[in-house]
Amino acid sequence: MRNLRAESTDGHAVLPLIVRFPGLARIPRVALGDYPTPIVAAHGVAPLLWMKRDDLSATPVGGNKARALEFLLGDVKRGDAVVTVGSAGSTHALAVAAYGRELGARTFIGRWRQEMNDTATVVSAQIERVADAAPVFRSPVGAYAWALGKRLGGSRWIAAGGSTPLGILGHVNAGLELIDQIDAGAMPAPAFVVAPLGTGGTVAGIALAFSIAERPIIVVGARVVPRIVARASRVSRLADATARLIERWSGLPVPRVRRSSIMLAHETYGGAYGRVTEAAQLAAERMRVAAGVTLDPTYSAKALVRAIALGANTPTLFWLTFDPRVVTNRT
Repeated sequence: MRNLRAESTDGHAVLPLIVRFPGLARIPRVALGDYPTPIVAAHGVAPLLWMKRDDLSATPVGGNKARALEFLLGDVKRGDAVVTVGSAGSTHALAVAAYGRELGARTFIGRWRQEMNDTATVVSAQIERVADAAPVFRSPVGAYAWALGKRLGGSRWIAAGGSTPLGILGHVNAGLELIDQIDAGAMPAPAFVVAPLGTGGTVAGIALAFSIAERPIIVVGARVVPRIVARASRVSRLADATARLIERWSGLPVPRVRRSSIMLAHETYGGAYGRVTEAAQLAAERMRVAAGVTLDPTYSAKALVRAIALGANTPTLFWLTFDPRVVTNRT
């Protein structure tokens, strides 16, 4: 077991978010990741495409979820109980279970049925092995009701996908991390950054970071969940709520995200969460052959479809949020 330590001062000093807003150093945080994650050229995939390797953000479960959990689990102590919800093969659920266990907490995962694929099947099995309890219900209603019982019993609640203002701080830091890398010459300033759009926290946080840094970069959310969840209005509300949280803790003004700086790609969805599309399969194979990077076919690969189209003519960054090691390694 790694020695994870909660940080409230020194550990925050290295974060671009804390450099800009020192007052946020008072928010408890546990160091899970190794940052900054690298940027690599992916010109063999598309002529003007780069990739942010957030799949390498942490061990044992990398990707975007570790960034949010650094804040959401910041003051969790050994013996605490944590509860969250997600689909049967949710990587958020796996990350909560894995890191909650490393911190010595009991973890409870309420899940609902989804259209299964090879990746979801492996992730589901890992959740069942790592979590203290992870029942699967017919619908989200059952999962939320079960989770509510755990919450009433004293378990700490973590929202689906970790998409609350506290968790989104991790994604704001990620966006500011990217700005620092651009300024250091890791890549030219992109016109677009493309990431999967699920519960919205990643897209909201990155867009807020670009607003804070005053960079005219459009964040493209490639929808991978039903439209009722992945809406532009929801992403905007999450960004606004996170800006207010930063203002309360830092005492500094935070510019709001303009609607025009967020674009949604609805055509990537494919009709169901977890459904493999032909376009995503082709994009994933293109990435594997050109860059030697494995993508899951229902989340990252769907976003790559849109990134390839944009990166054919315009400098574009594809944000790789899924860690393929979760389907090959034991957590």
